[in-house]
Amino acid sequence: MSSQSKALSIGTPKEQNHFLEKVKPHAELIAALISGVFILLGWLFSKGDSDTLSVVFYLLAFVIGGFAKAKEGIEETIENKELNVEMLMIFAAVGSAIIGYWTEGAILIFIFAVSGALETYTMNKSQKEISALMEMQPEEAWLVTSSGEKKVHVSTLDIGDRILIKPGERVPTDGVIVKGTTSIDEAAISGEAVPVTKEANDEVFAGTVNINGAVTVEMTKPSSETLFQKIIDLVQSAQSEKSPSQLFIERFEGTYVKVVLAVVFLMMFVPHFLLGWSWTETFYRAMVLLVVASPCALVASIMPASLSAISNGARHGILFKGGAHLENLSNLKAIAFDKTGTLTKGKPVVTDTLVTEGYDEKEVMTVIASIENQSNHPLAQAITGHVRRELKADLIQPDSLEDVSGWGVKAAVDGSEWKIGKAEFVGKELATAFENGAYSELASHGKTTVFAAKDGEIAALIALKDIVRQETAEALQLLKQEGIETIMLTGDNEKTARAIAKEAGVTSFIAECLPETKVEELKKLKNHIGTVAMVGDGINDAPALATANVGIAMGEGTDVALETADVVLMKNDLTRIAEAIKLSKKMKRIVQQNVVFSIGVIMILIASNFLQVLDLPYGVIGHEGSTILVILNGLRLLRS
Repeated sequence: MSSQSKALSIGTPKEQNHFLEKVKPHAELIAALISGVFILLGWLFSKGDSDTLSVVFYLLAFVIGGFAKAKEGIEETIENKELNVEMLMIFAAVGSAIIGYWTEGAILIFIFAVSGALETYTMNKSQKEISALMEMQPEEAWLVTSSGEKKVHVSTLDIGDRILIKPGERVPTDGVIVKGTTSIDEAAISGEAVPVTKEANDEVFAGTVNINGAVTVEMTKPSSETLFQKIIDLVQSAQSEKSPSQLFIERFEGTYVKVVLAVVFLMMFVPHFLLGWSWTETFYRAMVLLVVASPCALVASIMPASLSAISNGARHGILFKGGAHLENLSNLKAIAFDKTGTLTKGKPVVTDTLVTEGYDEKEVMTVIASIENQSNHPLAQAITGHVRRELKADLIQPDSLEDVSGWGVKAAVDGSEWKIGKAEFVGKELATAFENGAYSELASHGKTTVFAAKDGEIAALIALKDIVRQETAEALQLLKQEGIETIMLTGDNEKTARAIAKEAGVTSFIAECLPETKVEELKKLKNHIGTVAMVGDGINDAPALATANVGIAMGEGTDVALETADVVLMKNDLTRIAEAIKLSKKMKRIVQQNVVFSIGVIMILIASNFLQVLDLPYGVIGHEGSTILVILNGLRLLRS
């Protein structure tokens, strides 16, 4: 091959395959756009003397644009043994071409091809969160044997096998710790912002992260039945369930098609015998009926309004993944909120520092921050950041440091021994009596406490909390004004949940929720209240987001939550939820106006055709004109 021909090639077979893989999901959209180009060419040539060339372009538009929907319509008709709207649109397009109106027929095909491409794109996107979840599950584990540890695939493990989980690794399967102590980040399962201390006989879950200690875990469930696998199954199950409105549309579709085709068939014969029409007039009127009865205006009643509302929402930081979710928002009765990262910021911050009288606060806090700076634990990093920001202190290097897994840290600084960690680590009695029981008071407000002891004497108590977002209370108040009940679902304990719920202003709360608990609670709410939304940001929220009538994700949330949700708050602003609901209600009103208007026009056109006062050009004007009017009405949502 010459260098010139090489330059003209589109790459190696591998590159070509990669190109095809990227193009394949968009094939329907590309076909629709190509058909649109051929429609334009056909229309331009129809203005001149090239009628034959014009028809050729229209035929190409029919074949390229209509192939996917025609194939889908034929396959569904064979499978379900029932005609559908896809077939009706094809018949209407062919019927308009038969009576010489190629442009109208091609436009019908084009509109339907674009809608089909959008459906396919949505289906492809819905599979991404499952792939993201699967990537969170480790495929390999360190199996403990009599001769040491060996790396094996998780699928080969059996119940009772013991596996070693090193610091920084994800837990590969559900099990119970038989040796070692560590801190586990369970945010993927419970949503807890603070890692949980785990020791012998404590349960661990697949997908969580081992932070600082090596532990040996005995496997208690096969990989196919882990809590993390249940999350994946729940998302898949919730996505496969059809909404009531979708089921209604499917039932309406079959009835509509049957009625229209039955009436068109009768129109081709009955008027000739009963009213004395000529065969030419009878066939002409039947074709006009097929054209004017095609549901273009009905389709346009919803899509432009939805797209306009979606564009409006995007400008205000609200990303809707489809018009159906907008419609559901207008019917909301209750909204369930995750706590961590949704109602709260998701990161612990220092709220209180109590230093023993006689100690210099800056000096003590500098030593504590210097020791905590050696750790990557979220609480340690929060304390270090607080001291650097508030006290502008220069940190020092401890003389020695020992991490006591699950309890805290020991360090030597300038000849003094420091202990920083839990109350039990520095002495339970001393901690409880410190500052007249400040420990119990802070804990009752849902705060996490860290003690610092110098040479056996408590020097300071630091309280941290995952604080409520500034806009949370305002957002919940706006929702209450819309008559919507608010519920907090959290993996936190009862005490912490109660404190946060009171501060945020939610109507009620449910504590200690695992992902499957959230799903169960949402199903109960749906049964008792009606349409329910879920707001969350983590992997553990994905099943609940998929189960709710409307799933709303925070923009800074995990990829899985963003993919699973129906609505995304791009700026993490909860007040936007109330705006979205108002926009949804306005869209619902406009859609109802459009539907009533379009059905009215279709009925008038059908009656006029039957009375022989409607010629095809006027039928086309009425049909296409009503479509344009409902589109313009829908576009009003761009300015609201």
